[in-house]
Amino acid sequence: MTFSIIGRCNRTGMFGVAISSSSPAVAARCAYARAGAGAVATQNITDPRLGPAGLELLREGERANEALRRLMTAAGDALEYRQLLVLDAAGGAAAHSGSHSLGTHAHHVGQDVAAAGNMLATADLPRLMVEEFYSSPAAHLGERLMGALEAALAAGGEAGPVHSAGLLVVDREEWPLTDLRVDWDDAPVAKLRELWTLWEPQMADYVIRALDPTAAPSYGVPGDP
Repeated sequence: MTFSIIGRCNRTGMFGVAISSSSPAVAARCAYARAGAGAVATQNITDPRLGPAGLELLREGERANEALRRLMTAAGDALEYRQLLVLDAAGGAAAHSGSHSLGTHAHHVGQDVAAAGNMLATADLPRLMVEEFYSSPAAHLGERLMGALEAALAAGGEAGPVHSAGLLVVDREEWPLTDLRVDWDDAPVAKLRELWTLWEPQMADYVIRALDPTAAPSYGVPGDP
């Protein structure tokens, strides 16, 4: 019911996740990233506990393969119902698709990126997402992830319609640079693109406002001098 991609920008060190699903509010349960540590996506028959647990392992310095192994051990008997993607601070990636993953399922892993999906229109989608991610290395990480999500949808996406989508990007601070979600819509990826187009030009301003209000750009609201 889900297709997703996790990625790292090797120029900036940013990490992020882009995801879409036929289920509601997918990003709230499945997308996890921490500045300086890495990213995790947990999906299929989702266990949201695996996301924070994976980030903690990455924060402690575990590489993706070892963090995934430990998460798989923690999943116990439910392991074969889980899909997991893990990306570490050096851009190493690892993935698992359990034998009980729903419908047509697959994953694809590369340096700085991993993608996976279940209930897919075609098993090629994770590979296509990774290729799209690599096609624009100079673009902002959010744009690369967004483009990969759109490419997957254009290639067939899920076997049925999707209804939710999300884009999560972390940079240097403890809070996300970007955390955009469409929790229920007939065209969630298109709606997410609209949100990203609105947010991307101003997202850095909100970091400045948090760190140094005296240097903050104009707020652009009524009453702002």
